[in-house]
Amino acid sequence: MNDKVNVLLVDDQPAKLLANEEILRELGENLIKASSAREALEFLLKNEAAVILIDVCMPELDGFQLAAMIRDHPRFQRTAIIFISAVQVDDVDRLRGYEMGAVDYVPVPVIPEVLRAKVKVFAELYRKTRQLERLNLELERRVAERTAELVSSNARLLASEQGRSLALAAGQMGSWDWDLVHGDWIWDEGQCRIFGVDHASFRPSLENVGALIDPQDLRRLSEMIADFRRGDARGYQTEFRVMRPDGAVRWCFGTAAPTVDDNGRVVRVSGVTIDITDRKEAEQRQDLLAREVDHRARNALAVVQSIVRLTRAHKVDDYVAAVEGRIKALARAHALLSESRWHGADISALVEEELAPYRVGEGEQIAISGPNVSLLPHVAQGVALALHELATNAAKHGALTSMAGKVSLSWQQQSEALVLQWCESGPPIVPPSARSFGLKVIRASIEQQLGGAARFEWQPTGLRCTLLIPQGEAKRAGEAHKARAGTDAGSSPEANMANSRRVLLVEDEALVAMMIQEFLSECGRVVVGPIGTAAEALAAARQGDFDGAILDINLGDGMAYPVAEILSARGVPFVFLTGYEADTVDDRFSGVPILQKPIERQMLQRIFFPAANASAVAHRVAARAAAGT
Repeated sequence: MNDKVNVLLVDDQPAKLLANEEILRELGENLIKASSAREALEFLLKNEAAVILIDVCMPELDGFQLAAMIRDHPRFQRTAIIFISAVQVDDVDRLRGYEMGAVDYVPVPVIPEVLRAKVKVFAELYRKTRQLERLNLELERRVAERTAELVSSNARLLASEQGRSLALAAGQMGSWDWDLVHGDWIWDEGQCRIFGVDHASFRPSLENVGALIDPQDLRRLSEMIADFRRGDARGYQTEFRVMRPDGAVRWCFGTAAPTVDDNGRVVRVSGVTIDITDRKEAEQRQDLLAREVDHRARNALAVVQSIVRLTRAHKVDDYVAAVEGRIKALARAHALLSESRWHGADISALVEEELAPYRVGEGEQIAISGPNVSLLPHVAQGVALALHELATNAAKHGALTSMAGKVSLSWQQQSEALVLQWCESGPPIVPPSARSFGLKVIRASIEQQLGGAARFEWQPTGLRCTLLIPQGEAKRAGEAHKARAGTDAGSSPEANMANSRRVLLVEDEALVAMMIQEFLSECGRVVVGPIGTAAEALAAARQGDFDGAILDINLGDGMAYPVAEILSARGVPFVFLTGYEADTVDDRFSGVPILQKPIERQMLQRIFFPAANASAVAHRVAARAAAGT
């Protein structure tokens, strides 16, 4: 683009005006002549000027005074002013001229080539500045066209600058601009806040920005930049991870809209960055919940399938009644667990639900007593099935076949075991066949599933049944199986942990961390930590001096998986610590041993002393603790 620009010539001598006009005529610009400061000011009030040539010595207002008045006007604060002087000027005069806003001096007699060169430079600079302003307007138009979300919200953003400021202050949004021609970057405060850098000191560049983006995502962004350099004017939208200097990881959604010049070259890229970490973490939690629901649903279906396949009856009606009764027992336990979000079920409520169908008439045939005890989900389901079979047997063959019969159910907590006593009194009964499916259900639920014991005494006055449920045993057995199942026999992570002397401990529950730290110290290990946040854990994983690690998966500010990735890359053995089920762990780490809360010292002993006898290890640990080593 080669639009003419205005060049204003100011001199009180017509001959000099004519001479300067002839010298500059070949530049092809609009040459405007003014014979006084007053004429010059009248022209500037209505028109723009790229360059102003002013004679220093003029009547009324001299060149210095005119320059000062021009500079006072906001439109001409950056306009190029050149003084033309026919008298010799000293340094003081030159300094005064520069203070008034002059950009150069030209002495008389004027050298035509010099004057033309100076005016040409400033005219081109003015023209480029106006072109850049037009490109900026074009950039705004293209961004509005390519970003539907910004187009729809543009009116609200323009009408409410306060709302935009609040959004930026919250750190959820940032904007940026990149001049591909000159390499200049502009980041607003919101952009710096998302990346965790100081707005005043951080200098955006390809190198500095690239260092803050996850390497996997950086490759994709590099391809986008290469497309821009080739002239691809499409807008981009993508998700990427920011690795903050403090070690925190933030998920972001970014848009980039290029601006092209008349030759089809991309000269500028502008964009918006939105912090979507909260949404990503919510998606992760939802995914974890979905896997947990799927896991429990599959288990429930497997139990129902077993009931359907194993139930026996001589009549169809009896078969349907038996199957429905057992499924309803599971459903009642499931309802109680759902109310507590699967944290557990109160045994009193569970007993009331299972025995409610057998409370008939005005007489109280069933007596219940026991303390408040919360049952773990898998324990609640096993107890529900056992109670259902006991009550069904009593209704068919035992105390509940007669209104004179009585049933007493009591329970108490003994150490880590829960003991339930079922006592019937009333009509004499005949012990059922050893092949009774009800007995098999009770024994399978209490002994096989929960690792407990079921004892039956068939007395003439009624059945006495004792159920012993070591609530932690079944779970510990499951943990050991899952930990072993995820370990490759040829290269055992547990064996590697046995050789660890400095152990990184990441756990955000203070008391749990203290317990593990005490055990490790008693075993002669040096603990690095404990560390309670994902950000600190990431920093320690990159720079810490240790040869083993225990990682709590779910921390208050994020997941420990990025830490696990770093440890895997460094070849450092580690184990996971979690309060969730083992099958919710990311598939990438299926070979990593898992310790489930509450942590048992025996499990830690197996991790650090896999080949040693448990009693010998306990004795050695106790001796070391007593010796204060």
